[in-house]
Amino acid sequence: MKPATIAVPATSANLGPGFDCLGLALEIWNYVKFTPEDAHTVSVKGEGSGILPQGPDNLLYIAATKYFEKTSNNVPGFSIECENQIPLARGLGSSSAAIVAGLFGACLMNGDNPDLELLWEIAVEMEGHADNVTPALFGGFQIVVTDEGNLIRSEVPLPKELKVVIFVPEQPMPTQEARGLVPQEISLVDAIYNMSRVGLLVNSLSTGKFDSLHVATRDRLHQDARQALLPEMKTLFTSALDGGALGVCLSGAGSSVLALSAGNEITVAREMEQGARIAGIDGSIKITQPTPIGVHSTE
Repeated sequence: MKPATIAVPATSANLGPGFDCLGLALEIWNYVKFTPEDAHTVSVKGEGSGILPQGPDNLLYIAATKYFEKTSNNVPGFSIECENQIPLARGLGSSSAAIVAGLFGACLMNGDNPDLELLWEIAVEMEGHADNVTPALFGGFQIVVTDEGNLIRSEVPLPKELKVVIFVPEQPMPTQEARGLVPQEISLVDAIYNMSRVGLLVNSLSTGKFDSLHVATRDRLHQDARQALLPEMKTLFTSALDGGALGVCLSGAGSSVLALSAGNEITVAREMEQGARIAGIDGSIKITQPTPIGVHSTE
């Protein structure tokens, strides 16, 4: 057993129409240190400080324990120190980051060569869906498919000029509550609407032809239903597009709103802030970009 220090990225799922099958890794990081010792503690600085559990019931600790149970049936003692930049319950993959970091950190702590496919399988089993854990592990913009129990992923190349502007409301949006609002049945018209936009979105991003992104990021499966928890959503969408955003969507289950841009990030950010003020919703802006790098050792 040896100490390990790692970084894991934030992620944004769906990107509008790609419900539960698209995910994007972002240049927002949690840094986690694992130390073998008979302590069983978790300390948290930054996002989640004073909120997240500080013992074995922390999701990081649970995921690390799961790795040892799956690979050796021997769970050693260890402590975890976190420095978090990923906001909680804001649709930026904080739970997936915890799961992936716990699995990867335990692997390194145990001296194992990381088998990302195995970690992926365990992470999806723990999270219940693959759209966030996949880019958290592998980085980049990922398409994820489950076929007869088998996981398949395909990474979509992104142009270097693509940037991301995120409005992060102070109001959280618990993922399970937001998922519970999504209808279990949809019309054929709405299915076609989303399927066509997923294709358009992937093609637009992979080719760098951004003219249709404002159409490609629209959705009829989940965003309208989730507006019940974030009534200001459409105002923020309009503000982002008025500021010149290429496209805009709810980040994951929310409550964050994500806008794509390529060179006018400051203007988009200002318009989103103005829209938030008009709507009477408090929050903050993050300007970032996609990252091709997933979880990794920082040592």
